[in-house]
Amino acid sequence: MKQKDKYEIVSELARRRGFFWPSYEIYGGVSGFITFGPLGVLLKRRIEEKFRDFFIRRLGIYEVENSVIVPAKVFEASGHVEHFKEPMVECKNCKRKFRADHLLQEFAGMSDTETEKLTLDELDKQLRINKVKCPECGGAFDKPQYFMTMFKTTIGPYAEAVGYGRPEAAQGIFVEFKRLYDFAREKLPFGVAQIGRALRNEISPRQGPIRLREFTIIDIEFFFDPEEPNCYLLDEVENETLRLIPAELKLKGEAKPVEVTVKEALEKGYIKTEWQAFFMAWAKRFLLSIGVPSEKQRFIEKLEWERAHYSVQGYDQEVFLERWGWVEVSGHNYRTDYDLKRHIEFSREDMRAFKELKKPIEKEKVILKPIMEKIGPIFQKDIGEVLKLLEQTNPEEIEEAFNKQGFYMLGKYKILPEHVQILRTKVEEKGRRFIPHVVEPSFGLDRLVYVALEYAYRIKDNRALLSLPRDIAPIQVGVYPLVSKDGLPEKAREVYKMLLEEGFTVEYDESGSIGRRYARADEIGTPLGITIDYQTLKDDTVTIRDRDSWKQVRTKITDLPHLLREYFRNKIEFEELGVAFKE
Repeated sequence: MKQKDKYEIVSELARRRGFFWPSYEIYGGVSGFITFGPLGVLLKRRIEEKFRDFFIRRLGIYEVENSVIVPAKVFEASGHVEHFKEPMVECKNCKRKFRADHLLQEFAGMSDTETEKLTLDELDKQLRINKVKCPECGGAFDKPQYFMTMFKTTIGPYAEAVGYGRPEAAQGIFVEFKRLYDFAREKLPFGVAQIGRALRNEISPRQGPIRLREFTIIDIEFFFDPEEPNCYLLDEVENETLRLIPAELKLKGEAKPVEVTVKEALEKGYIKTEWQAFFMAWAKRFLLSIGVPSEKQRFIEKLEWERAHYSVQGYDQEVFLERWGWVEVSGHNYRTDYDLKRHIEFSREDMRAFKELKKPIEKEKVILKPIMEKIGPIFQKDIGEVLKLLEQTNPEEIEEAFNKQGFYMLGKYKILPEHVQILRTKVEEKGRRFIPHVVEPSFGLDRLVYVALEYAYRIKDNRALLSLPRDIAPIQVGVYPLVSKDGLPEKAREVYKMLLEEGFTVEYDESGSIGRRYARADEIGTPLGITIDYQTLKDDTVTIRDRDSWKQVRTKITDLPHLLREYFRNKIEFEELGVAFKE
């Protein structure tokens, strides 16, 4: 009989105890969608709130929330319509479809680095060389083709009003940059986060919560002046050790990370920008705080052909999972000014920042003056739009186009040299306008939920328990009467109600033996169990049991709210909750 691996064990526990399970099971289920049950929702929210505290509150990052359905124009500008596609093959026999590169990785032992740069023809050749067949029926595959992995829809009843389900939350930040820059009092640097649902029409997701078609994404876009790229928070992390596989090692086939401090990584050029290095170190600390040890984390650099179209440097933060090996949990990309520049180009809105100079300078300025008697008769009813577009366009860009090709395409309008007059004048500049650069840490929240569960799972004395960090445990406290008689349940309910009113997440349980109740609580990761016994009726004290050590202390009921609050804020340890108790 095949032994279950950690993923099967954790997933079975997750289904049985209400963390997560496949969606729509009564109708056969749909791969790529999961339902978070009562405990899963609580765990997910705890991790989300911990993230908010760790990144948003502590770092002074703003948070926004916008729509999941996005007009097509946004993703045309961002490049997603052109680039967001994956290689797909279809089984000739059962007609099931699969990611061609994933098949080669799973059944031919190829790495993602090897498959990433293969063309469709090369993928087809490798599938045939390695004799990869359909995992469902053993059939042969048709030739690979590209499949767009964004969900497409129409907005309202009009077929021409095309929209897409967003595959990331980043563009919802970029398109709002002008308002956010105003909100930040026109000061750089500043960061903006968005936490919300994202949709990716994955071809063949078969990894449970690791690869989903609908998931919760956390994107942070951090804007800074490229001429002033220094990170003012760097001293907080410069001695933090990162386990890196830079591109130069990856190209040599090296799998062992180099261990360097953040400071060394910047000095050696492994990481291009200080802000990216800072967020990578901060992400490492965050994963530590949800239970992933340093040696089970690494950052691996994406090679040129692996990087997203907007990235000039990208590192994936990976953690080791028993079934799949190293799995990405966050991506860290240096996006430069790519996104803002594209949205300026497509929307014709000025989204540049302004930096006041310490001392004004005299500079030659190119001015563009429309010749109305020339362009008026040509563009007629469109003249208003043409004049607006000319006003928003850099005159030097138009002049350069005239010199190179004799005309300039202003959107759909062709501008000739005789349509405008180009003048030069001396002006006093009090500042400079520029497009900010961006570094982006991006996390998959659903993956973090699974990662936290796998790393929390362990066996103690033949009993399963989840050693979740106390501040992300779904249920904080269990309250139990020692026996269901003699006034103990009534007293236990008083304690239960008091803790609820104090804001704790509490579960009351009086069914079965006290040992069985402890075991149930351990299995769902409840850090503390409070037992009301006969001594409670005498002196209003209770026992508090620790989930991991099974030790107990005794303390007064009136002291519980303060002590528990300090405990769940990691201000005190279990032994400080009361006096050691021996049965």
